[in-house]
Amino acid sequence: MSQPACPMCEMNDVLDHTDRFECMTCGHEWPKEAVADEPDAERVVKDAYGAVLADGDIVAMIKDLKLKGTNEVLKVGTKSKPIRLVDGDHEISCKMDGIAIGLKACFVKKVVV
Repeated sequence: MSQPACPMCEMNDVLDHTDRFECMTCGHEWPKEAVADEPDAERVVKDAYGAVLADGDIVAMIKDLKLKGTNEVLKVGTKSKPIRLVDGDHEISCKMDGIAIGLKACFVKKVVV
C-alpha cells in the first residue's frame, strides 16, 4: 500500500505509526482511520460571489485579464459560451471571443439567463 500525502503540505514523506500518520516535512499528524473512512466528496466550484457553478452555465468576467502568450485581453463583462467544469488548476473550460481557454472561478460571475 502506498503512503498517503500529508493533508497540510501535500508532501509524501510520511511516517507510518501504529495508529496515525506523521509528516516528516511539517510535523502534522492525522489518524489512519480518517484516510480509510474518508468519502469522496463531490467538488463544488463557486464563482467570485459564491454562486455554485455547474456544467452548461454561462459566466462573465469580473475584471480584465491578459491572456498569457498573446496580446489579447478579456474585458470586464465578456460572456462565455456554456462552460465545462474540469479538474486541475483552472476549474473552468470555455470559449470567450472565439478562443478556447481555461479560467479560474475567482475571475468570473455566474450570468442568470
